[in-house]
Amino acid sequence: MIVDLHNHTKLCNHAEGEVFEYIEQAIECKTKYFGFSDHAPMNFDQAYRMSFEQMSLYEDMILKVKRDYSSQIEILLGYEVDYIKGYIDDRVLNAKVDYLIGSVHFINKWGFDNPEFIRDYKHKDIDQIWQEYFDAIEEMAKSELFEIVGHLDLIKVFKFLPKKDIRIVAKNALKAIKKADMVVELNSSGYRKPIAEAYPSKLLLQEMANLNIPITFGSDAHKPEQVGYRSDELKSLAKEFGYDKCAIFEQKEYRLIKF
Repeated sequence: MIVDLHNHTKLCNHAEGEVFEYIEQAIECKTKYFGFSDHAPMNFDQAYRMSFEQMSLYEDMILKVKRDYSSQIEILLGYEVDYIKGYIDDRVLNAKVDYLIGSVHFINKWGFDNPEFIRDYKHKDIDQIWQEYFDAIEEMAKSELFEIVGHLDLIKVFKFLPKKDIRIVAKNALKAIKKADMVVELNSSGYRKPIAEAYPSKLLLQEMANLNIPITFGSDAHKPEQVGYRSDELKSLAKEFGYDKCAIFEQKEYRLIKF
């Protein structure tokens, strides 16, 4: 894919490989704009993210490879930030980055996409947790703290799907995303999960297209070999719904380029 803005480093403690390996895989995939957006530090679930003390290390590391590879690829710097009220830190929000991805990985502090906690689904009302998830996405969009919505329908990861029409469940969240002028990523990591499809689903992509919500792309790679995974399918999916441009960022401002 020409643009790939959601990728991690081993500083998050659940990824592997060196930064240069991700970049060289991206170059092999003919990516022109490659973004690192590792999990931002937060005083919650610290085992799965870098520490605040590592922020400068992370930023310096990415800026160095940005210089080193400048003749071959454009490297962008970002963070993926969990939207959890009371835990979002100004040190992250004020970081000098190209973009922040806002993501929801927790419902009432339950890590619903973590296989360690999959057993908890049997005690849940699936329709209710889907609504709670998209209520959190709506709230995140209304905060206007982030530029990109990460894996919009991550709640589908383990194939616990609602009886209710997901377009109705997500309606207010999509309206809030549009009003906040946020970009939604097409994220290929869903192909590697039990749901076996990209985020977001075709039903939600159609609603996004109806609202003219801009898109970007992300591998959500946690290993170098995951960079560019099934990128042709991701591009075809976008084109199926009338998209032919995607967003790139510089200092939290986006512009659309042809893909």
